[in-house]
Amino acid sequence: MTPDSIKKLVALLSQLPSLGPRQATRVAFHIAGMPTSEVTELARVINETARLKRCTQCFRIDELTTGRCTICANPRRDQASIIIVEKETDVLTLEKTKAIKGRYLVLGDLPKDGVLTTQQRTRLAALKKSIADLPGGIASEIIIGFSPTTYGDLNAEIVAGQIKGITQKISRLGRGIPTGGEIEFADEQTLDAAIKNRN
Repeated sequence: MTPDSIKKLVALLSQLPSLGPRQATRVAFHIAGMPTSEVTELARVINETARLKRCTQCFRIDELTTGRCTICANPRRDQASIIIVEKETDVLTLEKTKAIKGRYLVLGDLPKDGVLTTQQRTRLAALKKSIADLPGGIASEIIIGFSPTTYGDLNAEIVAGQIKGITQKISRLGRGIPTGGEIEFADEQTLDAAIKNRN
């Protein structure tokens, strides 16, 4: 009853964040009903994302001309000030505030059990190496920029333990963001206050 191409698209869409099978089915049928030119353009744009790469320093996805992204390669950024975030959308949201003068580390989706993944340990090791290469071999500040959720608080403690000794100061975003809230959905004024009032 359902065409195989729709079934395959639903299966792929269901793997995306916040899209369960029902929503994926609706999206798949919507795409199938779009004009052919729009479907072709959508496919072309999705195909272009395959050329994006992860920055070798912060692990953010970007159009790279070198190994580092536009933020990490910017000489005006404070390389000794780092904010560790969970996902790329957190970087985009924080950048809108213009309050971050340093660089980032995208750690990846936070584990629910408090055990860092191999990928996350590798990214923290890369952070430690980049800090060791700084003049003096120590960061001025590392901000743990996780959302103020139960998992965010748990993982912030774990990450803080991993970065002791490589920075003069470890801080967290201030509680301008409500507990249970997501950085991605916070407005710029709230984020600006959270950055300025970090502890």
